[in-house]
Amino acid sequence: MAITLAEDSGRNSILPHPAAAAGDGAQPAQILEFSVPSVAVLPAQSDERLVELWLHGRNSLTAEAYRADVAAFRERVRTPLRSVTIGDLQAFADSLDGAPATRRRKLASVKSLFALAVKVGYCPFNTGAVVRLPPVVNVLAERILTEEQVIRLIALERNPRNHALLRLLYLAALRISEICALHWRSCMPRRGAGQITVIGKRDKVRSILLPASMWVELVALRGDAASDEPVFRSRQGGPLDPMSVQRIVKAAARRAGLPADVSPHWLRHAHCSHALERGASPALVRDTAGHADLRTTSVYSHALPDDSSARFLKG
Repeated sequence: MAITLAEDSGRNSILPHPAAAAGDGAQPAQILEFSVPSVAVLPAQSDERLVELWLHGRNSLTAEAYRADVAAFRERVRTPLRSVTIGDLQAFADSLDGAPATRRRKLASVKSLFALAVKVGYCPFNTGAVVRLPPVVNVLAERILTEEQVIRLIALERNPRNHALLRLLYLAALRISEICALHWRSCMPRRGAGQITVIGKRDKVRSILLPASMWVELVALRGDAASDEPVFRSRQGGPLDPMSVQRIVKAAARRAGLPADVSPHWLRHAHCSHALERGASPALVRDTAGHADLRTTSVYSHALPDDSSARFLKG
């Protein structure tokens, strides 16, 4: 007998299919009832679980930074997230110090957490929605080294590992998280040189062709390292951590007489700016650097313009 599933007031009943009831000799409908317990599945039962849901799927370095941002917020507020007020968030924003971009990121992290809390039904309303992020002045032009400065920064480095690291940061426009996570299995010969494959923001994978001289330098650095070993190893044998890369870049900058605030990301800025100046298409620079949007790449053209209407004015 054909059957169909019917639901009624929390019960499930198996009924004869209407087609089976038609015709001569149809038997009286038999109703087989059974109960299915109602189970409320909550996506987050605690502040800690909510934070884990929020961090899920992010790369390790991003998750580490965001976790620290939220931990600092919870340490200051000392109240469950469901009880946080707008005043609590404003007080937290006022307490932040450091660079403007860092303050903005910390507050943005907390706002993002509250947005998820509402989306999954953990909080009744989005407390963070009414708190504005502080403005950040675009100082990109101040962070773009000249080609001569980059060449000097790299040339004065005598340590083979650090020399290759500095060159690769610049030539491949790598983020610090990408170079720390680079393993030999992601490096392969190609077209008489080589290429590397990296995982960037939002787990976006991109492959980058390297100049032949850079590939030769990497191969010389490898020695007998296995494919699952990091390209840039620490003294303990594991991958270099972000703080170690920061120290290497800052030491190189000091030797070259460059500003004290030079960081690994400055070499990424330099790559984008210099490539555009030398005629690379914005789309190619976008794909190499792993920008999510072409508008991000175009910022470099605006930071160091080739012309200005000011030249057409008198005085």
